[in-house]
Amino acid sequence: MHPTAMSNCKIFFDTYKGSFSSGQKIKVIEIGSQDVNGSLRSVAPADYEYVGVDFAPGKGVDVVLSDPYALPFDGESADIVVSSSCFEHSELFWLLFLEIMRILKPKGLFYLNAPANGVFHRWPVDCWRFYPDCGGALVTWAKRNSMNVALLESYTSMQVGDPWNDFVAVFLKDEKHVADFPKRIMDSKSDINNGVLYGGKNYLKESPLPEDLKKLLTISQIISNHIKLT
Repeated sequence: MHPTAMSNCKIFFDTYKGSFSSGQKIKVIEIGSQDVNGSLRSVAPADYEYVGVDFAPGKGVDVVLSDPYALPFDGESADIVVSSSCFEHSELFWLLFLEIMRILKPKGLFYLNAPANGVFHRWPVDCWRFYPDCGGALVTWAKRNSMNVALLESYTSMQVGDPWNDFVAVFLKDEKHVADFPKRIMDSKSDINNGVLYGGKNYLKESPLPEDLKKLLTISQIISNHIKLT
């Protein structure tokens, strides 16, 4: 698991855990939980009930899925669902999104982290990259399926020691509970691009260029200036 996958999820838990009732037993389900160089389980609050599901057995996997689009949990049984570096490997991730919404409680949250760029990596397939409008598109899809989902926030995080930029989004199962979640990751996290906040119409730190291209253009300019000087 790359560094920002871990750090983005940690700040999610740190930001939103205070919005759940004190003393309430919180159930977290992780989609794609196999521990490959680290696990999101390690950054979840220690008192949370944590269940890891994946398509294959392995370290960190409590439940092995027989159908990637049918989660073996009762409706409205989970407080939080998290998924990192998994949706790009789901051929029909929009179906999985509806299943996640089904098992969440009305005040439940879904934390999604998926790559906005990066190398082709099959596990066992690699199908998608996620741009800034993906969060809104998933809300539209949910509403077409009679779900009152809200996007609380989304952003693209910056690279840290590797080529990955993460698209991060936090969804609320039922929009009528928005007021119960006053804090946002972006209240304290500034190293982002193309941030979206619930109710906002404009991007925060809007950037049409991905970080890779910005760096490439900077390098090209440095080389060009050096050639001119010599």
